[in-house]
Amino acid sequence: GAYIALDLEKKTLDDRSELNVKGDFIELSDGVVYYEYAISRDGPIVILIHGFSTPSYLWDPTFEFLAENGFRVLRFDLYGRGYSDRPDTEYTLDLFVRQLHELITILGIENEPINLFGVSLGSPIAASYANNHPNQIQTLTLIDPYTTPASSKDIFPLNLPLIGEYITAVYLAPFKLPKVQLDDFFNPERFPDWEEKYRDQLQYKGFRKAILSTIRDTPNISGIKEYRSLEQLDLPILLIWGKEDKSIPYEDMELIISALPDLEFHPIEDAAHLPHYEQPGIVNPILLNFLTLNNKH
Repeated sequence: GAYIALDLEKKTLDDRSELNVKGDFIELSDGVVYYEYAISRDGPIVILIHGFSTPSYLWDPTFEFLAENGFRVLRFDLYGRGYSDRPDTEYTLDLFVRQLHELITILGIENEPINLFGVSLGSPIAASYANNHPNQIQTLTLIDPYTTPASSKDIFPLNLPLIGEYITAVYLAPFKLPKVQLDDFFNPERFPDWEEKYRDQLQYKGFRKAILSTIRDTPNISGIKEYRSLEQLDLPILLIWGKEDKSIPYEDMELIISALPDLEFHPIEDAAHLPHYEQPGIVNPILLNFLTLNNKH
């Protein structure tokens, strides 16, 4: 009864004509993807990859700022999130890297230098893409990056068949995930509509399955392995970390800095897991300076 009563997934994304969105939709091999591409001027390309479950709106301050400063900025919803399809597949790192590759190719920007950004789980996606397509990448920016893989103990009992599905349906999706979004901020009271904004995506069928599949795959996602592989690329890398982050400890930053000693590191005061959103007045100038220095023609 609880499983049925707490099922929030009443809609499908088959008809997107009624969605009030600023972006566009494009069909890739695994499904339709929602994206927004600001191309007001012919500047360098920046691609923004969001994290585990919060869709591309978490890039709002970054997207708007870089577009205003002449960059061509692309953001999109990963499969299973936001307004992108929820394909019936395993939600692995390979799926998201393939999604990004196909999006870049179909938009016809695969032969242009790309400045790639990732936040949280988006960071190993960005790093893996850079490792697989090094000739396409101009710079890499990692914001509070997911670093050490989860263990089976960390995700128990969500890794158990049927039990994981039940817990996700009656607790994780309807209650815990929306509530814990505010933990990403040092001053959550400044973002009173954050939880409600997150809940919008929960009404579309397939969200729970996508999230649970991603959780079950996190023991296979080693961010630090991807970051260590970047050393051979001689790539300008920017690392940003909110000093009040509750989910990504400073010890993980030390691992990355040890692996990539030439990177540029900025710890951000009074910010948690989303420093670019919580402190755009501090982070945006850092981003602009880094991109300007490394995109000279």
